[in-house]
Amino acid sequence: MPQLSHAVYFTLKDRTPENAAALVAACHTHLTGHPGTVFFSAGTCAPEYDRQVNDLDWDVALVIVFESHAAHDTYQTAERHEAFIAENATTWSKVRVFDANLA
Repeated sequence: MPQLSHAVYFTLKDRTPENAAALVAACHTHLTGHPGTVFFSAGTCAPEYDRQVNDLDWDVALVIVFESHAAHDTYQTAERHEAFIAENATTWSKVRVFDANLA
């Protein structure tokens, strides 16, 4: 059974370093330690990598690798995940999610 990479890229309405740091902190508060998590990381865009192939239209990245699709599906409805969305969704202008099966 493949692991699932859940990568989320947030673009903020008010794109300040302070707001990006606050969202990263919220990711660490609400989204770490969920059952079935193999890897967790949250951080900010690295604008110094300004190459033609780099997409820089985002502020905060969240990457979680789950041991299975079932673990990911449980995370989606978890109380802490729902609290993260409720507390932060008004700060986002765009959210892109990239889920990938890992070999």
